[in-house]
Amino acid sequence: MKPRVPVLDLRRFESDLAGLVRDAGDAYREYGFCGFTHHGISDEVIEKAYGVFKTFFQLPEPVKDRYRSTAGGQRGYTPFGVEHARDNAVPDLKEFWHTGREMGQDNPWPEVLEPNPWPEEVPGFRHHAIELYKALDRLGARVLQIIALSLGLEQRCFDQQVNLGNSVLRAIHYPPVGDRQTSAVRAAKHEDINLITLLIGSNEAGLQILSRDGEWIEVTSIPGTIVVNIGDMMKRLTNHVLPSTPHRVVNPPGEKTGDSRYSIPFFMHPNPDFIIETLPTCISSKNPNRYPEPIEANDFLVERLREINLM
Repeated sequence: MKPRVPVLDLRRFESDLAGLVRDAGDAYREYGFCGFTHHGISDEVIEKAYGVFKTFFQLPEPVKDRYRSTAGGQRGYTPFGVEHARDNAVPDLKEFWHTGREMGQDNPWPEVLEPNPWPEEVPGFRHHAIELYKALDRLGARVLQIIALSLGLEQRCFDQQVNLGNSVLRAIHYPPVGDRQTSAVRAAKHEDINLITLLIGSNEAGLQILSRDGEWIEVTSIPGTIVVNIGDMMKRLTNHVLPSTPHRVVNPPGEKTGDSRYSIPFFMHPNPDFIIETLPTCISSKNPNRYPEPIEANDFLVERLREINLM
C-alpha cells in the first residue's frame, strides 16, 4: 500500500493540542506535508473566490494583460508560459493571479508590499479575494503555532514575524493540455520559497510529492481539507529538520487533457525584514548548522524569484 499524507482534525487544537502537535510534527518531519480538516474556512468563502478567479481567467488575453504584474510576479496577473521551476528552463503550463497583503498609509515597506491591482471587469473580485486571503492568513498563523510547539519553541513565536509578511494568494489556471506536443508539464518538480504553503486543492488528480525513497505519491484531495506544506524558508530556518518536499503537477491522461485545472495556494511569508537564522533547537552534533550566514527574508525571496523567471 502506497504511503499517503496524514490528514489531521484541527479541532484538536482546543481538545488535544499536545497530541495534535506530536502528530503534525511527525507528518512534517516525514513528508513535509500535512492535511487539516475542520480548519474553519467555509465552503462559501472558498467557492466564491474560485468563482471570481475562474471568471477572470476566462477574459480575453488583452484584458488580462492590463493587469500584468510589474512587481516580480507578486501582484496581479502572470500569463501562460512565463514561470518555470528553479532547475527547469521549460516554462510551466499555467497562468496565475497574485493577491498580496492590503496595506494602509502606515506601510513600512511600500517598495515590497505593493498595492494590488483589481480587475474591474469581474464584480466582487476584490471582496472575495481579500476575504479568502484573510481567512488563510489566520489559518496559517495557527499552523505556525503548531509547528513552533513541535520544534520546542514558544507557541506564538512566529505571530509577530508574519503579521506584515509579503504573503500571496495565488489563483492558478492550468489550461487544457489537449494534443500539445511538449516536454512541459503543468508544474515541474519544485519546492516552495516561503515558510509554509496552504493549498486549497483541486478535485482533479495531478498533485504529487516526492517521498524520501524517491517515489512520487499522489496527494488526493479530500473534501474539506487544506493541505499545508513546508517551504524553503522554513527548511533553512530549521536546518532541514522540517523538509521542503519537492512536488509537481503532472499533465492529465486521456480525455482529461481537454479539461482545465484550478487550485489556490497561499504562500505564507515572514515580514520582509525577518532574519532567517538557523534555530538553535535545530542544531546538534548530528545536524550541524548548514547555514552559518543568516539572510533577510526579502533578499531570499528576490534571489529565488530571479531563479524562476519572475524577476
